[in-house]
Amino acid sequence: MLHDLETTPTTTPAPVPALSTGGSFLEALARRDFTAMACCLSPTVRFRALLPPRDVDVVGCEATMAEFRRWFANEAEAFEILDATVGELGPRLYLRWRVRMTPLDPGEGGSRIVEQHAFATGGAQLDSLSLLCSGFQPA
Repeated sequence: MLHDLETTPTTTPAPVPALSTGGSFLEALARRDFTAMACCLSPTVRFRALLPPRDVDVVGCEATMAEFRRWFANEAEAFEILDATVGELGPRLYLRWRVRMTPLDPGEGGSRIVEQHAFATGGAQLDSLSLLCSGFQPA
């Protein structure tokens, strides 16, 4: 018995896996390329962070990137990613990174290390990012 089967080719591109977006975000962080990091975020991203001195709860890519610049944009310090991880936990993207920052002028003190863990949602762009920070610790 013959059956007529009508098929329609799929022209919708496959969704970008969040792992790719997370990897791009971390690669941009490693370069301190805040513009590329921002491209990984939705314009309306909700960013929440638990930091030792304060909590952050902002909406928007610009406000989110202002926080990252506050932490990592100091050009008077060398910046090194010591370790980073991208993974998934159910529908959430998991990101973790450990950074060492060292003053370029040795008279300005010693190195500091910070580790941050984040859970995110989204695809080609992250819609939400929730972060837990160790605070900067002497290295």
